[in-house]
Amino acid sequence: AARRDFYWLRSFIAGGVAGCCAKTTTAPLDRVKILLQAHNHHYKHLGVFSTLCAVPKKEGYLGLYKGNGAMMIRIFPYGAIQFMAFDQYKKVIKKQLGISGHVHRLMAGSMAGITAVICTYPLDMVRVRLAFQVKGEHKYMGIIHAFKMIYTKEGGFSGFYRGLMPTVVGMAPYAGFSFFTFGTLKSIGLAQAPNLLGRPSLDNPDVLVLKTHVNLLCGGIAGAIAQTISYPLDVTRRRMQLGAVLPDSEKCLTMVQTLKYVYQQHGVRRGLYRGLSLNYIRCIPSQAVAFTTYELMKQFLHLN
Repeated sequence: AARRDFYWLRSFIAGGVAGCCAKTTTAPLDRVKILLQAHNHHYKHLGVFSTLCAVPKKEGYLGLYKGNGAMMIRIFPYGAIQFMAFDQYKKVIKKQLGISGHVHRLMAGSMAGITAVICTYPLDMVRVRLAFQVKGEHKYMGIIHAFKMIYTKEGGFSGFYRGLMPTVVGMAPYAGFSFFTFGTLKSIGLAQAPNLLGRPSLDNPDVLVLKTHVNLLCGGIAGAIAQTISYPLDVTRRRMQLGAVLPDSEKCLTMVQTLKYVYQQHGVRRGLYRGLSLNYIRCIPSQAVAFTTYELMKQFLHLN
């Protein structure tokens, strides 16, 4: 019974660790993405690789990890809630609604993503503000200071939830397709070629799990498909979150306004999909590491 009691806690830890490993792998790319998406004036004339080289020159190597502390504080509960909620929602949808097969993965994934986002959104807001700062022009001194400033200057609690709408709208297809693609590839792979792609789980020999490199590949594909579908909403969210810091903030008050404004000013490729190539480089390894770490942690913590 004790093993069952702590099941949710172990599931929470597994998801949190998976999220942290995934994000630390790609933190420098995250910082660059935020600087490019919102056209930071120090780096706006540069591309992805030149920005990656320019940041260490201007702000030292740790500059690439700026905002990563706030990111870890956010990503542990985020990964934990997302993976844990996914398992729970999947059970509920199967039992209560009687929906199984691939559709319940899509639904559970979307719901888990939305739950995780709403719970951890204020931390995301603070991280974006910190990551957008450039050395020598600091408006926020640290995580706590940023929280206080946003709270007092930007309308109290609601200030932390600017840009929540595009995030939720983008999160549903993103998390949904992410879990859906991964789960579907995993079940097809294990059904079609169990000996080639699978191996017995370490904690339960009756359960087949994917070999690590196959896991990485499936996670990567899942990330790529999900990204492409929801990327313009990610750009929109960043713009709205940076609202008060950007010169054209009064044009970006609602989700539709922001999408229109970015499209009119910069078009599709340079606006709505700006930084997408970077996002592939960032998201594919990140999703791959997240799913693989989670699968490993599940064995390590006896969750199979």
